[in-house]
Amino acid sequence: MPEISRFFGIVIRMYVNDHYPPHFHAAYGEFEALINIETLKIYQGDLPQRARGLVLEWAALHRGELQQDWSLARKGESLQPIAPLE
Repeated sequence: MPEISRFFGIVIRMYVNDHYPPHFHAAYGEFEALINIETLKIYQGDLPQRARGLVLEWAALHRGELQQDWSLARKGESLQPIAPLE
């Protein structure tokens, strides 16, 4: 699963040719969540409150890039890295 961003101990990944809805995986320590790109809602798993807030802030800033990476992933193409939250 390609890593597309990393910040504050949070790793953001996206599977190539993954299932719908369009989403990304956010991992923080032993926690992992799947976040819908359109709604920015966690629909599977969980993250601690602070990590969840950082991930959602980052995703809101980079929603267009996430959508582009999702399109690339569906085609089996290489994903583009996305700038971390600073």
